[in-house]
Amino acid sequence: MERSPAALYLEDIPEQFQKHKVLAERALAQVRDEDLFVALDPESNSLAVLIQHMAGNLISRWTDFLTTDGEKPGRDRDSEFEVREEVTREGLMARWEEGWERLFQALARLREEDLTRTVFIRAEPHSVIKAVHRQLTHHAYHTGQIVFLAKHLASEHWQNLSVPRGRTRDFNAEMFGRGSAKPASGR
Repeated sequence: MERSPAALYLEDIPEQFQKHKVLAERALAQVRDEDLFVALDPESNSLAVLIQHMAGNLISRWTDFLTTDGEKPGRDRDSEFEVREEVTREGLMARWEEGWERLFQALARLREEDLTRTVFIRAEPHSVIKAVHRQLTHHAYHTGQIVFLAKHLASEHWQNLSVPRGRTRDFNAEMFGRGSAKPASGR
């Protein structure tokens, strides 16, 4: 039985978010606790700030996603860009998990007919698809920042998160040699 594009979308979108979550977590695991609080300059965000902001954004956007504005009245976005002295890796990661859990729970509840519904973010109307894409692109942006900063801070201890430089041919040979998925013939 052929699945609808909407069904395929609802299956794929959590996987795409999961990839960003895992990528960020693999990068964060490579830095020391004290590195979480390092900013490259006064206008840059530390890893701790990025974690706080992404978590706060997820919690606000995905709590009661279909029924309330994505910018919750109780969210203090500005405080996400300030790190209190008592903040720890454990506390940051607990908040991070809370945010991602809200997202994945909301996505799991979506049905095909929900995709064309209208939701609001800061009183601006969005289709559900547009709101999901807005979140995905926002988190892709910040995931890239996390990877960049973690790689900088880990320096010579950095363990590559994707295909290492100079190893593309080996990687492709392994991937194409795995099985049924064959590249297109070029026509």
